[in-house]
Amino acid sequence: MSWIKLFFRRGLWALLSLMLAFLVILALGYLYLNSQLPTVDTLREVQLQEPLRVYTRDGKLITTFGEKRRIPITIDEVPPQLIQAILATEDQRFYSHPGIDIYGLARAAIELAKTGEKVQGGSTITMQVARNFFLSNKKTYLRKVNEILLAIKIDRELSKDKILELYLNKIYLGNRAYGVAAAAKVYYGKPLSELTLAQLAMIAGLPKAPSAINPLANPKAAFKRRNHVLSRMLEEGYITQQQYNEAITEKISAIYHGPNIEVHAPYVGEMIRQALYSNFGEQAYTRGYHVYTTVDSRLQQIANATLQHGLIQYEQRHDYRGAETQLAPLTTANRAATLKALQTLPTYHPVFPAIVTDIQAQSIQVMLANEQIITINWDGLAWARKRLPNGHWDRKPTQSSDIVKLGDVIRVYQTENHRWQLTQIPEIEGSLIALRPQDGAIQALVGGFSYQKSNFNRATQAKRQPGSSFKPFIYAAALAKGFTLATMINDAPIILDDPSLETQWRPQNHNRKFYGPTRLREGLIRSRNLVSIRLLEGIGIVDTIDFLAQLGFDAATLPRTLSLALGSLTATPMELTAGYAIIANGGYRITPYLIHQITDSQGEILLAAQPGTACKNCANPAPQVMDERVAYLISSALSDTITRGTGRAAQVLNRQDLAGKTGSTNDFFDAWFSGYNANLLTTIWLGFDQPKSLREYGSRAALPIWIDFMRHALFNQPHAPIPQPLGIDIAEIDPASGQLANPGQTDSIIEYFREELVPQPVTDTGWMDYYQSQSKPERENLWRRLF
Repeated sequence: MSWIKLFFRRGLWALLSLMLAFLVILALGYLYLNSQLPTVDTLREVQLQEPLRVYTRDGKLITTFGEKRRIPITIDEVPPQLIQAILATEDQRFYSHPGIDIYGLARAAIELAKTGEKVQGGSTITMQVARNFFLSNKKTYLRKVNEILLAIKIDRELSKDKILELYLNKIYLGNRAYGVAAAAKVYYGKPLSELTLAQLAMIAGLPKAPSAINPLANPKAAFKRRNHVLSRMLEEGYITQQQYNEAITEKISAIYHGPNIEVHAPYVGEMIRQALYSNFGEQAYTRGYHVYTTVDSRLQQIANATLQHGLIQYEQRHDYRGAETQLAPLTTANRAATLKALQTLPTYHPVFPAIVTDIQAQSIQVMLANEQIITINWDGLAWARKRLPNGHWDRKPTQSSDIVKLGDVIRVYQTENHRWQLTQIPEIEGSLIALRPQDGAIQALVGGFSYQKSNFNRATQAKRQPGSSFKPFIYAAALAKGFTLATMINDAPIILDDPSLETQWRPQNHNRKFYGPTRLREGLIRSRNLVSIRLLEGIGIVDTIDFLAQLGFDAATLPRTLSLALGSLTATPMELTAGYAIIANGGYRITPYLIHQITDSQGEILLAAQPGTACKNCANPAPQVMDERVAYLISSALSDTITRGTGRAAQVLNRQDLAGKTGSTNDFFDAWFSGYNANLLTTIWLGFDQPKSLREYGSRAALPIWIDFMRHALFNQPHAPIPQPLGIDIAEIDPASGQLANPGQTDSIIEYFREELVPQPVTDTGWMDYYQSQSKPERENLWRRLF
């Protein structure tokens, strides 16, 4: 066998000679090809791919977009033990070689000669930087040569610390984590500075096979790799024997950690994603943009909770649709299968799936998908009355067995006082928009019950009829044309030939009653349909549409019939909210906006919002489209809507700075409430995606949600009433005629007027005495004859 040994000995010497020749050629090739290699200057100011991050105005994370999770850090921010672990396993001579490790390359070449296969081990950290930034991952000899030449060039032009920093930020470490800082967040949910020695060693062991040997995909292999890293650190003298002994016994603690979402606002996040993608394309997901929205984190969290609670409450005021599905009653034998079945059901927080495990006379026990057993008492069950196929109610339940059976899969909900209730996934949908009326900054936005259930954003995409919530704009058009809040309009039956209908239109008030001559203020706060229709007829449809177009409503889509007075147009909740902002801010047409500013990953501001503001002499005034006195008068009437009109339930808030309007549509397809003070405007909409009757007015369906939101939103906030502008006069008027009251009249009331429209004293007091002496029907007849 001696001749075989001689052959290998000579073969190895020949191989080493070839290696030496290769290095000489490589040096010559470097000198010749240096000018043709990619420039290293790009690495000095490299733009690492980072995800798009979306934040609230106060800096809380809403969401991220992008395939790569990366948190760039400087070399000074990397724990020394992590650097030592990386060097011990990846490139122990990193700080002494010239970008390539001759010994490593020789070792790899020898293995190639022995086995005929290319193996890892020849690449230095610098070579990996060259490959990751400039070359492909395809294994070819040509790529290896370019990699070596580039590594030499990089080593000559960059410091070792800069090269190592690039490497630690660029490398892929499994589970979408790029760079060591992102890996610390993904696997441990912590910054690098808080990791233990064993956890740092785990991260240092990932570059070898990040997808196959990470602690989530293959814990045993990752554990073995981690211990190898610790052994190398001990061999190199980076750690003591005691440190090694402690770290080697530490159990694997890695679990997947998604982005640390601090505020749940998925509809907002998607709006931002669409906006940035339309401007930057795919780069929106890779350039590390930080988008700071106008959203207030506190108000957004309130909005989420109040809208969901309101939709659940609506469901509990109506019929119970029964169990979602039926499983076999829970036993020890089928427990695992039952849990698996529960866990496959979607969870639309805060409505959780559960299986009924025990039924008592007026309580039940259920098991959640996390195996928690809870009890639902009768006060959380008694609402569940079913509706028969003919539309009538079934009999009222008197015991739990009238509602559920063992094995029923139901939905449960935990209230604010931590009591559990039976519920169901809402079919009803809704939206909430809260914004600052002075400049349109959106403070909170919810586009539906659950983004997971439906990503359709009803706040911005749902075209619905605003119904009677549109009436303030009709009244504003009237005031702009010279009407006053004391103008009398006859609330009496009317028959109209409407071109949009095949039959005559006989509009009614909601209670099917008529009240005769009615002042405009009363017509608005009581939401009288006949007053609104006659008012629009008096203004003129063409002039009204011209006025509405100035407010931002699309004239081309507005119906040119008297049904416009009852809100028969279609508009999104955002469009209606923008209209109400004009009334709330004194007549300025602001544009609702969501992006406060955009920065790069270093915090440099790339874009800052410059919204139009409701002011005359500020830097960026919004266009004034309504006389501020008209806006104030409408707000004055809408304030009465809350104190004694259709929104009077809001008196529970015990504030004197609120104004608002309910909205209901024909057949109760939509329910609305828009209300505000000088600082905050909020619109609530409820309806079914496939329109059908809610069987509730806006004051019942939408107003309670608005009250709940504003109660929390305005807590401890000072009152902010709408300021009274110049040019407003006050006069005492006769409530029956709308004219100035007679001296000493005991039933006179106060009314606000534009100063040029204050009514003049009535000279023919005898006629007024006669008018007031007549019965109500006779007064109506006199009014019809005169006007």
